[in-house]
Amino acid sequence: MSNIDIEKYEKMIFAMGNIFGTSSGMTYIHDVPVQNSNIVTPIDGLKGKLQNVISENNLNDDITLVENERGITVRILDKILFQSGKAELSEESRNILGKISVILNQFENEIRVEGHTDNVPINTSQYPSNWHLSVQRATNTAYHLMMNEGIDPDRVSIVGFSEYQPVAPNDSPELRSLNRRVDIIILKN
Repeated sequence: MSNIDIEKYEKMIFAMGNIFGTSSGMTYIHDVPVQNSNIVTPIDGLKGKLQNVISENNLNDDITLVENERGITVRILDKILFQSGKAELSEESRNILGKISVILNQFENEIRVEGHTDNVPINTSQYPSNWHLSVQRATNTAYHLMMNEGIDPDRVSIVGFSEYQPVAPNDSPELRSLNRRVDIIILKN
């Protein structure tokens, strides 16, 4: 005989009910109704835990959380991660990523690290374009999370968006600074 993991069974029944149009809010296990509102998803509680870390470390001006259909985004402005035009993580950023990783390691969701820049062109021997800079920043952040903070590499992917996904207009120094960021997205599974 095998034992059935009731929580996994409930999730599977609820998902199947949604697919086949019977999402009444109830699941039946052995002909006994179970209210589906008690089913906990892997991402539940994550936002609150991350917000606590941000608040406890006085990072509300530099890190914001955004929740949407993809999951929860930890939006970190570049000024606390990197020097201008650079992609090497600062010591302060390593400490901050360490504190965030304590929470990330409590969940098994996939993580996508995205690098973003403003629209001011860069052309150095190391970074001939904003594309190169955004990808390198995402790479260095993801690599630190995996190698130094114990995030499973199977969970991590990276992407660089350069200047092409701004969160603010690029028409003033203050607004451009909001576009220079690394987004760590904890994807909904």
